[in-house]
Amino acid sequence: MNITSSDLAQAVGTAAQVRPGARMAPLELAVVLPTYNERKNVATMIERLGKALEGISWEVIFVDDNSPDGTSEEARRLSQVDPRVRCIQRIGRRGLASAAIEGMCATAAPIVAVMDADHQHDPALLPGMLQAVSSGEYDLAYASRFAEGASTEAWGRPDRVKVSGLANRIANKVTGVELTDPMSGFFMLRTETLRADAHRLSGVGFKILLDILATVDRPLKVKEFPLNFAARAEGESKLDQTVVFEFLVGLYDKWLGRIIPTRFALFGTVGALGVLVQLGALWIMLHLVFSERFVYGNWSESATFNVANTLAAVVAMTFNFVLNNELTYSDKRLRGFGPLMRGWAQFGVTCSLGLLTNVGAAAVLKTIGLHDVVAVVTGIILGSVWNFALSSKFVWGKY
Repeated sequence: MNITSSDLAQAVGTAAQVRPGARMAPLELAVVLPTYNERKNVATMIERLGKALEGISWEVIFVDDNSPDGTSEEARRLSQVDPRVRCIQRIGRRGLASAAIEGMCATAAPIVAVMDADHQHDPALLPGMLQAVSSGEYDLAYASRFAEGASTEAWGRPDRVKVSGLANRIANKVTGVELTDPMSGFFMLRTETLRADAHRLSGVGFKILLDILATVDRPLKVKEFPLNFAARAEGESKLDQTVVFEFLVGLYDKWLGRIIPTRFALFGTVGALGVLVQLGALWIMLHLVFSERFVYGNWSESATFNVANTLAAVVAMTFNFVLNNELTYSDKRLRGFGPLMRGWAQFGVTCSLGLLTNVGAAAVLKTIGLHDVVAVVTGIILGSVWNFALSSKFVWGKY
């Protein structure tokens, strides 16, 4: 694809043109933009960054989760005319927090900022944030939607404002840092601070700032900037219907994640909910569908129970599959009728094998003299591990 001068002007503006052979100033700042279906926002965001950061040596890194709308291709196209534009295209993985970590670790700039590419975050705040961090007086600067002088009126989502306020109160309790908006996605810090603890960050969920604040051992000196939070310009939000769940997962990961792997804990939690679903479905089958007054009243009691329990188990298995697909494996979700049906069938097979492991292990342990409860609980744990291992590999891909 040929790039014309009008493309260049639209993408980076007059201030963003780079003279061939010019000596490049030392890199001062990297701006990391996690993206998914943001193609229409790429050029305009580069233009806004060029105007806001005039006189500053900067680069922008688009970390794209293999957007089907061609976000990565657009970023690479513009990088051909502006070497400050970089792109990381991630294949087979998704998530805002993990994308932000990957982008921050990919730059040589001494200071790195993370913000959204949808124009809800104002790049005009970047120079002030850079001055605060580079001065050494502050370790981290961030833009708050709820600080004095900030506004969320242009966002037009009072429901989300209330939810964010509640999440912020919980986040402050977890991190021990009193901020007006610890759930902010617009912040800046020294790259060395991030890299020192990057291996300890969970990368779970959507709120990487919360992850950093809860992980870094030493207290960080934080500078707050009021933000006029705008409405999304174009594209698709990375926050879907699982955002609340992802937030709770992030909190769990910080509390217990080093004891029990987070994904396995989620898988087990879904399985426990599935037990309740099966019991509820069984009650409905026995008291409503297969009642004595219905057409199946001539069946024997045992046959009725077996048929009802089998159907209830299928309902519970389907419930577990859907919930795991949407939540536990949200970064590897199956989409489309064909993949969902294949995944459902594969999940059914893995659950059947897990059931055999459960029952078989309990029977063996019982024969060697262990207490009934110990044998059953051990069988449940082994069956769950087996289900998790097979599902992770054969249903949602190798994990």
